[in-house]
Amino acid sequence: MYEIILSPTAKKDLEKLNKGDRERVTSVLQRIRVRPFVFVKRLVGVKYFSLRVGKHRVILDIRKGELVILVIEIGHRKNIYKKL
Repeated sequence: MYEIILSPTAKKDLEKLNKGDRERVTSVLQRIRVRPFVFVKRLVGVKYFSLRVGKHRVILDIRKGELVILVIEIGHRKNIYKKL
């Protein structure tokens, strides 16, 4: 099983979400720990992956050798890709 690590930016983004969205994002992150590549989509031009959680997107870096999922950013789907 993969370990999930939140970056400082991702922690702030998660705190900004309302309670329902926050719980939904955390439950989806727990669910992808077993087989993350089934649920994510590779982003073009960058080494990161995108995870869809309703109207929000979670930008991830999956380190296969270390069994680590690093959460980079969490945000609304219309704004998150502009930051990359």
